[in-house]
Amino acid sequence: MLKLRPSIKASSFTESVIRDMTRLANHHGAINLGQGFPDFAAPAALKEAAAQAIAENHNQYPITWGVPAFREAIAAKYGRDYRVAIDPETEVCVTCGSTEAMIATMLGVLDPGDEVVVFEPFYENYRPDAILSGAVPRLVTLRPPDWTFDEADLRAAFSDRTRAVIINTPNNPTGRVFTREELEAIASLCMRYDAIAITDEIYEHILYDGAVHVPMATVPGMEDRTVTISALSKTYSVTGWRVGWAIAPTSLMAGIRPVHDFLTVAAAAPLQVAGITALALPSSYYEEMAAGYAARRETIMRILAEAGFEAQAPSGAYYVMADCSHLGLGDDVATARHLVEHVGVAAVPGSSFFSDPAEGSHLLRFAFCKELATLEAAGERLLRSRRD
Repeated sequence: MLKLRPSIKASSFTESVIRDMTRLANHHGAINLGQGFPDFAAPAALKEAAAQAIAENHNQYPITWGVPAFREAIAAKYGRDYRVAIDPETEVCVTCGSTEAMIATMLGVLDPGDEVVVFEPFYENYRPDAILSGAVPRLVTLRPPDWTFDEADLRAAFSDRTRAVIINTPNNPTGRVFTREELEAIASLCMRYDAIAITDEIYEHILYDGAVHVPMATVPGMEDRTVTISALSKTYSVTGWRVGWAIAPTSLMAGIRPVHDFLTVAAAAPLQVAGITALALPSSYYEEMAAGYAARRETIMRILAEAGFEAQAPSGAYYVMADCSHLGLGDDVATARHLVEHVGVAAVPGSSFFSDPAEGSHLLRFAFCKELATLEAAGERLLRSRRD
């Protein structure tokens, strides 16, 4: 009977807190400001392209690491946006979302016992990914209100055992956009200790107040030691498509592609074909998208302030970390449960983004990738609860 149990690895982490909040929101009929998916439609051109791809019978297994024309579109877009040369034949692997790209990368390039530098608060998948790959996390804290790191802390986290650093910019959950100077400091340590950078850049086009996204692969010296991860999900409002990618030099891709092959075989063929249309959208699409998110950010910041939350406006992505202490409802978990069950608004407990839950016990993460009317309705519920 003792053998009828989960593995030790699986037992060392729980199911996603973010996705659990969505289940609770659905159960209680709450407005979901927890999980980061839009409640508005994807661009019509993408939906039409997906339907056309299915009708044209792109419904069988694609090449494991991606439909050739889609890989070419990915390489072309990075060439246009960042002036980097990518070989779509050898340096791109299309995956089932950026989530799979991250675990395939960690399994493909890390060995058990390798140390990995991780900035916290971190996207909650990174810790289970480290456990599954056998890596040992070394944490560097991003400190509010600007969510910056201390270079001394960063230097202390690196050693001869360091194999990689995970960078998420723009950052989930804090909205921090790493500056070129910060990336150069990280790059200097990567080169000193012969480490690689694994960068989650899925929010690269969602920026505010003149913030600029700098891909780590464009920092001198990092061209051959960076794995760049992104996806269609956030930029094009198709989180359910699960189409992402990893870009890496052939020396690292040699580990990523075979792991991806045996994890999932391939991402959905017709949605990859539709992705070609997404990556060819004009610059006006990105300008309009950014303006729409700027309006949503302004709305959520006003709502949170009116409801008594203390929060710093993010520089990128579509999340706000807010102090919920004023509510007097207990820690973040108790507060989040009260809000979803009794107020009708779902947020994510901040402790899920920290290795030590106490560090986030006063915080909630709110996602504002919603219609303005949805945000206003959530604000009315929060204000009514405060008055009551």
